[in-house]
Amino acid sequence: MDDTRPTGTGRRVCVVGAGFRFTGGLSHYTCRLAGALAGHTEVTAILMRRLLPRFLYPGRARVGQKFAGIDYDERVEVYDGVDWYWLPSLFGAVRLLRRRRPEVLVLQWWTGTVAHTYLVLALVARSVGATVVVEFHEVQDTGEIRVPFVAGYTRRLLGALLRRSNAFVVHSEHDRRALGELFDLSERPVTVVPHGPFDHYSVERTPSPHGVCRLLFFGLIRPYKGLEHLIDAIELLSDEEAEGFRLTVVGETWEGCTEPIERIAASPRRDLITLVNRYVTDDEAKEHFARTDTLVLPYLRSSASGPLHIAMSNGIPVVLSAVGGLVEAAEDYEGAVFVPPADPRALAEGLLKARTATGTHYADPHSWDRNARAVLVHLDGSPGTGTT
Repeated sequence: MDDTRPTGTGRRVCVVGAGFRFTGGLSHYTCRLAGALAGHTEVTAILMRRLLPRFLYPGRARVGQKFAGIDYDERVEVYDGVDWYWLPSLFGAVRLLRRRRPEVLVLQWWTGTVAHTYLVLALVARSVGATVVVEFHEVQDTGEIRVPFVAGYTRRLLGALLRRSNAFVVHSEHDRRALGELFDLSERPVTVVPHGPFDHYSVERTPSPHGVCRLLFFGLIRPYKGLEHLIDAIELLSDEEAEGFRLTVVGETWEGCTEPIERIAASPRRDLITLVNRYVTDDEAKEHFARTDTLVLPYLRSSASGPLHIAMSNGIPVVLSAVGGLVEAAEDYEGAVFVPPADPRALAEGLLKARTATGTHYADPHSWDRNARAVLVHLDGSPGTGTT
């Protein structure tokens, strides 16, 4: 076969993002976006397989294990995938781009570990006439920011990538402003579109027993997640108030963030708290959300949150900090209770307010339609111009 000849006759989009070997929220987002686009156009997906040397990854013990309960739409041609050290995996991705000749290349950005690979893929895509779109989930990972060499390396390579990109997608005005403060986008289009729903985690919720409000903290336990403030809030409740709650904490510890775990062990409310200190499978995640009355996200900063979108897809009330992109992500969700960050007393009041909504189901205002349209609009543009 001639590697430069495209297959099929439809319009063509290539989505590049996280694979499932290093499973995380971006693995799910990449899969869902590709599926949403497949209903409109021909789609290929190039996955980042080995993101970095395994010993450097905080969740190294689970790398390569199966956690995801979803797979790619059968209409999507998937290349899984490219390794950080390139050889020989990068050549397969380059061949795919030259054969399929996508009109739009969509790069999912969330970590500097993919910067060098994305730069090459963008150059190859441009050589076959593609419009390059970078979709931001985080300008730079919070853990990477604190490492001087890594932070500088990522900033330089991301800058080089953005200079070779035609358009950008972000999930909030907050992220649009943050991106504009760091990089000169030279009046290229930046589209703001909410994160798509994680309705592949949809479950049938089980009723709360005896009027107890079952709280859930779900996700990686990292310094910016503010879990210690949730423990403080539980302890600030009166004995009578506290008896109306049960808290389950589910998450893998990253960046040496052991303080919340130690706080749970020493808490006078320890009998009200269940701790699952590991990464769980999608099936286990569904079980936890099925038994949840309120999700709690006491973040100190955040651009987005996968657990938030799981909760909204299930109509579950959410108590969350009014920080970063979370405000815009949940502002149209009637089940959201916003509280100031790092304020345990306000958080405790938010928990009491959410308790009155136990058993209530709210409608999720999000859909994948908007995310697909934010990409498809560039099929009607031309490289170097774009539309919004």
